Amino acid sequence: MKNKIKIFRKLVRCASIALLSFSMAGCGADFLDTTPTNNISGSSIWTKATLAEQAVIGVYNVFLDQYCPNSGILDSHRIPWDAYSSVMDTDKNWIKRMPNCTGAATPSSGLFSDIYKRFYTFIYRANDVIDNIGQVPDMSTGEKQRAIAECKFLRAFAYMRLNILYKGVPLYMNAITSPENGNKARSSEADVWAAILQDLTDCVNEPNLPGKYNSGDSNYGRVTKGAAYALRGQVYMWQKNWEAAVDDFNSVADCGFGLYTKAGATSYKQLLKIANEQCEEMIFSVQCIKQYGYSNTRNITYGNRCTAGSMWNNYLPNPHFVESFETATGEKFNWDNYLPGYSAMKEKERVVFFLRDGLSAAEKERMAAYGADMSKYLDSGNEARIKKAYESRDPRLQMAVITPYAQYNGASSGIAHTYTLRWPYRGSDSAEPFDIRTDTNDKFYYLWRKFVPEGLEQTERDTYGLDIPLIRYAEVLLLKAEALNEWGSTHESEAIRCVNEVRRRAGHVELNNATYPATKVNGQSDLRERIRNEYYWEIGGEDSMYFHELRWGTWKDKKFDNNRNGLMQMWGETTYTWYWLGDQCWSWPIPAKEMEMNSNLEQNEGWIN
Repeated sequence: MKNKIKIFRKLVRCASIALLSFSMAGCGADFLDTTPTNNISGSSIWTKATLAEQAVIGVYNVFLDQYCPNSGILDSHRIPWDAYSSVMDTDKNWIKRMPNCTGAATPSSGLFSDIYKRFYTFIYRANDVIDNIGQVPDMSTGEKQRAIAECKFLRAFAYMRLNILYKGVPLYMNAITSPENGNKARSSEADVWAAILQDLTDCVNEPNLPGKYNSGDSNYGRVTKGAAYALRGQVYMWQKNWEAAVDDFNSVADCGFGLYTKAGATSYKQLLKIANEQCEEMIFSVQCIKQYGYSNTRNITYGNRCTAGSMWNNYLPNPHFVESFETATGEKFNWDNYLPGYSAMKEKERVVFFLRDGLSAAEKERMAAYGADMSKYLDSGNEARIKKAYESRDPRLQMAVITPYAQYNGASSGIAHTYTLRWPYRGSDSAEPFDIRTDTNDKFYYLWRKFVPEGLEQTERDTYGLDIPLIRYAEVLLLKAEALNEWGSTHESEAIRCVNEVRRRAGHVELNNATYPATKVNGQSDLRERIRNEYYWEIGGEDSMYFHELRWGTWKDKKFDNNRNGLMQMWGETTYTWYWLGDQCWSWPIPAKEMEMNSNLEQNEGWIN
């Protein structure tokens, strides 16, 4: 842990320094040099290596705004990206923070300006380093070139997100030295992609940028060639340049990255534990420590009131996402195979299957009044019946999501307890194993296990030190599988091999298993659908699926389809629905604020200022 804190501080904590276009509160406490760093002029930064290093770290520092905020963790620009996807939905109290899903979006919405500003902050800071670090007198050429490569990666990362969301943005590839230099018109999508590719190509060609940092290295968390190859491969995926994408994903493995398998059958779950946050699978992560303002806040918003420290359940897995997980034999899940007639029942009638054993007379009366078909209730065995629908499934389901009558190891008042997700809720401390208490006890929603601490693993709300992976190797394998499949039928077997690596690590049946007919792949279209499903099961909730759904063109159907739209209780009853405003939502509007400041900007089609 001491080494982790040291690494993090080197990367983030003392990154505060006044850069040309910003004012940042200085820290400087961990540097031997005692020159004040809280009010340094732009020109002074480049007179000493220690100050220039802080400027480089200041670029990384932008990640803290979204992933490690010290306030406002539910602000619109800190919503997890996967909340916009079909994977999960937002607690009803917070849906106003997602105007692009509620039909309330306008160019004046804070979400669009906040995200635009954040990514241009990356760009402005990176440009300052790229343009000026060459003049630092006491820095070696190798150190300068490595820093430039890192900043080109971060600039490319920012431009990639902007290009996906806004579809062509102004290209600033040099530091802005005067207001007149900051009023460019939008470049085309193609030109922005070209600039991104050039930056990432410069990274992979830079001899001073290492392929990978090993666990415990004092530079762990910085950009590597492996990360640059992975990101460039994703750009090629957007451009449908399948062959180039495959080459880059192969190069990620050549840099030394691979799947984490050391925990055996539980490797998929243990991957997202602090002990393994620097394992060979993590290609690029936001570095977090156990300190307010520098910690992972997913434990709060993905958790529940029985997570030590009394967390919240603001983001909830969508039932259709949960139902998409295959059976253990590779078949599509079908409720009717477990509960005959389920699909034909009205949503409220189905509640009967989710009820706990031993309901009181008053509870039975209340459930009947609600609409449950109590003729199907089993006074003893109701819980066991529904549990069978979640057992013998893809093992990742139970490792990612808390399902009905599954147990969760939580804690309260400094004491670890075992809790069970039951309905209706009676009280978290009424009988052991206790009921899981949530912010939504009057509803029965699925809950996350991903990013949620167990027992006394984490005891304080705002100081969870788990790193947040932005790129991990399992996703690279699925990207490679997708590219191979799209490239042509001659690459089908290799694509299947990549998918099977991921499934094998999770303990799931492999594709084309001779014993299980449902696993047989039937051509390119079938494999395409299987690979896309695999993304959901492997990385759902990890902030990638929204971007994949945009790339595939499936976002509208997945998020806004009438049969799967909005926050739902487990049996399909809708709490609220999302609203599709129009096809302009495939692009985000250029923020009204930016249009006012820069008359050269043109708005995206369909958006009215």
